[in-house]
Amino acid sequence: MQGIVKTALAAALVASVAAQPHNHGHRHLHAKKHDHAAVEKRGAVVVTEFVEGPTVTEYVFKNGKKIDSKKAEKGLEKGEYIVMGETKPSFSAPPPVVSTSLAGPARGGQFYEKTTSIAPTTTSIPPKPSTSSPAPKPNAPKGLDVDFPSGKVPCDKVPTDYGAVEVPWTNTKGWTTLAKFGKWIKGLAIDNIESPTSGGCEPGMMCSYACPPGYQKTQWPEEQGATGQSVGGLWCNEEGFLELTRPNATKICEPGAGGVYVLNKLPGTAAVCRTDYPGNEAMVIPLETSPGEKYPLTNPDSQTYYWWKGAATTAQYYVNNLDVEVEEACTWKSKKYPDSAGNWAPTNIGVGKSIMGETFISIFPNLPTSNAVLDFDIEIKGDISGTCWLKNGKYYGSDTGCTVSVQSGGTATIVFSK
Repeated sequence: MQGIVKTALAAALVASVAAQPHNHGHRHLHAKKHDHAAVEKRGAVVVTEFVEGPTVTEYVFKNGKKIDSKKAEKGLEKGEYIVMGETKPSFSAPPPVVSTSLAGPARGGQFYEKTTSIAPTTTSIPPKPSTSSPAPKPNAPKGLDVDFPSGKVPCDKVPTDYGAVEVPWTNTKGWTTLAKFGKWIKGLAIDNIESPTSGGCEPGMMCSYACPPGYQKTQWPEEQGATGQSVGGLWCNEEGFLELTRPNATKICEPGAGGVYVLNKLPGTAAVCRTDYPGNEAMVIPLETSPGEKYPLTNPDSQTYYWWKGAATTAQYYVNNLDVEVEEACTWKSKKYPDSAGNWAPTNIGVGKSIMGETFISIFPNLPTSNAVLDFDIEIKGDISGTCWLKNGKYYGSDTGCTVSVQSGGTATIVFSK
């Protein structure tokens, strides 16, 4: 099975008036050219602003041969290709304006969102969802505090008794990613990965799953894809039973670092969809917010969450327009809203607790993928370092978005409003 890689190339330059440069821990891969950033000096404090540079998108077969982007995108729309999750971390969210003492420690605000890999599929295109009745919502979670009995739970369904959440509209029997490669050999990189778009978890597959709001999966093998694929989930062994891939993590869902919430002040629902990572990176992990309700937004701790080739990773969320059904929002390609939902949703939110212990939150446009404009406002409020909002389609401070940090011991609420 031959795959192609969608690569987002970006660059950024640090401009500083400090006599000695400071390393803020930002890694900018695939740099092509640089944009200069504004700086401001206030007494003994230097404020350094990081600005995202130009972004170029290209599609490349796994053998290195490039493919025309329009042809690749049409293939995605027709179901000729599927997301594989063969990735390299790349710059995708605007880091914050960071204020530090000249003698103070470095602080990181980088959000790593991955390049996207897709591969031809031999399975049939999933049928269009019925318009006669809404798709079922994910089951309510239970068993979050129960240890998972490795090797004793059948692979035939998502283990909801242990905290996992089914996602019915994935066409993979509630699982979020299926990675099929036959044998999992400890210590060896995983090769020949296929990603079925239908069917369920079967022997010889790594089966990824969703967790409820505020929680994230704990399972991914130390062995990752031989050519950069991210692989996560439980292993379905030869006997047809699920095994832990990180035995030290005995519960399959765990809370994030906390402190981040979403508050819906809208007249209707708004879906916030997290990418399945490590996994195929489709934005299928659902959070459907209702008017007047407040929800935890999972905040990964970079110290303990998934690392990709030595690089810490964080969570990326796709924010969809008002009243877009969650099954249309939390999917790669929406049939009903092809240009403004799922992978083409208008706005992204990045959340993560850095290795230095600070939580960063970003709001930024889903460029270059989507030109859609969100039909409501977003503002980050609470114990935060500065200002960050999206109002009437405009982002605070920059067209590329904004980022704030959460003060130590504090909380932040991402408010949706009209």
